[in-house]
Amino acid sequence: MHTMNLEQLRATAAAGGVAGATLKGQGSAFYLAIQTRKGGEAVVVTAKGRRGQLPQPRRFIDPRKAMLLLRDIGICELHIDGTQWRPEDGDAERSRPDRSAAMKATHAAAQHDEWFRSEVTRGLAEANDVETQWVSNDQARQSWQLKRADLMHRAKETDV
Repeated sequence: MHTMNLEQLRATAAAGGVAGATLKGQGSAFYLAIQTRKGGEAVVVTAKGRRGQLPQPRRFIDPRKAMLLLRDIGICELHIDGTQWRPEDGDAERSRPDRSAAMKATHAAAQHDEWFRSEVTRGLAEANDVETQWVSNDQARQSWQLKRADLMHRAKETDV
């Protein structure tokens, strides 16, 4: 059995190479099987696979989405094979730990962004305050050199 992505399906349909389409139920989802004029069958797959993996069959939980996609491509007639469709299996298949980790990272990034923006706002307000005392680069460098020297001196005392 061959595979084709949406771009290939559009090109095949535009060239008149699609003989038929079947929406096949498997587990809680549906997959699109395309019969070509050359007699072969192809499964519609995602554009690319997950990191390092081959493209996976494109899953449709809602068969209407698949029908809308086919209609948009110009395929207005299809068969539905529901012999292996098990909608009750959907709850087990919807667990996506990879999406959970991605959402946690997104929330953490949003919190960091909020913190960063508040720090910038606070810094700008402090910079615009007339009471703020400015320190030159040379003064800051000298201050840090003194602090480093003091830390090095204390570290040597503890080593002895």
